[in-house]
Amino acid sequence: MVIFDKNDFFMVSYQPNELSTAKLHSYLLSAVAPRPIAFASTIDANGNPNLSPFSFFNVFSANPPILIFSPARRVRDNTTKHTLENTEVVNEVVINVVNYTIVQQMSLSSTEYPEDVNEFEKAGLTMLESDLVKPFRVAESPIQMECKVNEIIKLGNKGGAGNLIICEVLKIHLSKDVLEDNGSVNQEKLDLVARAGGSYYSRAKDGFFEIPKPLSTLGIGVDKLPESVRKSSVLSGNDLGILGNLAAFPSEDEIDNYLKTSEEFGNLSNADLSDDFIHKRVKKIIAQGNFQEALIMLLAKHKINNLNT
Repeated sequence: MVIFDKNDFFMVSYQPNELSTAKLHSYLLSAVAPRPIAFASTIDANGNPNLSPFSFFNVFSANPPILIFSPARRVRDNTTKHTLENTEVVNEVVINVVNYTIVQQMSLSSTEYPEDVNEFEKAGLTMLESDLVKPFRVAESPIQMECKVNEIIKLGNKGGAGNLIICEVLKIHLSKDVLEDNGSVNQEKLDLVARAGGSYYSRAKDGFFEIPKPLSTLGIGVDKLPESVRKSSVLSGNDLGILGNLAAFPSEDEIDNYLKTSEEFGNLSNADLSDDFIHKRVKKIIAQGNFQEALIMLLAKHKINNLNT
């Protein structure tokens, strides 16, 4: 057996106390990846809904059926998250899985909106009543698990400390779209996504992709987009999630300038373009990564609609 000297390998090594919590946190998230995502729905004492994703999550038992996820204390200021606070008061939660079709909306919901903001509405997701618990299910999620909270284990009281929420599954809902004829789950149809380090995610069938998200800003939210956009038959939930994650609306001057100079809106008097036509153009622009331009085009079309009514 050959034992190599550690000096033969170039590595940097640390003990946890030699790093800031933020740096250690980033190393751990990059090293332990990809991680499944618990899209956790809770309610507060007044019945107000909350929805937030957590990647400190997994299944730990089938009999009894136990899931555990951990809303950690915020590293930057040592505050706790609404999900933790809610489960301490109402010991129930719905764990919804995240597939690729709702990943952008999930990302938008992770924005730290104030306590009275409904993340379902902000992310453009549908609240579906549960059968056995009070929190709502995410209708767009292909698998939803209604759970009671058996125990909460607090791992510390400093920023970055986890809080293990031990949940027992009371009822599981599975979309027929992801099931085989024999009742088993088709993993390719399920198309789950998982969390990695930084802004990276992993898709079950395609590997890694990135969702840049500035944590210092609040997204405008899907709920603030025009109704014709929210109810578009062309734009997907991911498209809406990307737009809702933008930090601000363009100014009226930007919209007016676009109407004067753009190929689509060069002549307002003859503008008879359908919403579907513009939404198809916007979809292509979003795919190219030009998110602000896409929003300007949509708002320009909305302004034309209002002028023509």
